Amino acid sequence: MSGAYEHLLDGVAKVFLYVEFKTSRRGRNVVDYSVVLIVEEGGRRETVRLYDCAHGENELHRYTRDGGNQVAEVFNRDTLGAGMRAAIEEVERGYEAMIEAWRK
Repeated sequence: MSGAYEHLLDGVAKVFLYVEFKTSRRGRNVVDYSVVLIVEEGGRRETVRLYDCAHGENELHRYTRDGGNQVAEVFNRDTLGAGMRAAIEEVERGYEAMIEAWRK
């Protein structure tokens, strides 16, 4: 089973959380996911931060305003499902600071 959704975090600042995931056949375990923090500036959507499990681990990718993607780092050593939930919580709680760091 797979799913995706977009959540508006801040309508004034145009900040979005985009989540895409796949679960096992029975829907019990997350087997793939991405959690993306996006900000809209100048009419364009820009990726600020990406959490995913493309390499089988819960990884965090920081982006820079000029389009750079820094080296991935493991941010959670739990299951992929726990990592996805942790990523969503981190973005929801800390998106303002994440965007501030992206802008520097």
